[in-house]
Amino acid sequence: QVQLVESGGGLVQAGESLRLSCAASGSIFYISLMGWYRQAPGKQRELLARITSGGTTTYVDSVKGRATISRDSAKNTVYLQMNDLKPEDTAVYICAANVHQAQSSYYATYWGQGTQVTVSS
Repeated sequence: QVQLVESGGGLVQAGESLRLSCAASGSIFYISLMGWYRQAPGKQRELLARITSGGTTTYVDSVKGRATISRDSAKNTVYLQMNDLKPEDTAVYICAANVHQAQSSYYATYWGQGTQVTVSS
């Protein structure tokens, strides 16, 4: 069993910053890829950023320049630093991880429950 738990969400004003955390626990041998998604009401889930075990990062254009994804592999934790938040950033932010439970190329993707980020104008 693997569990991902996000934290750090809350209510902020436009222009402020927020740092989200996601800690994975359980039966984990290795986590190859971790990422952050968000889902706003009435919209599909949107990929924001991903980071490999080697630290390679990718971002979507909507957050590029404002978001920084990082990870502490020793703690099985991924972070998302969001700066200059805008009302359109309001959403449930969800983390995901490709978890390998043995020394194998096979993995399963696990998802957290999400943490609410609300940006007021």
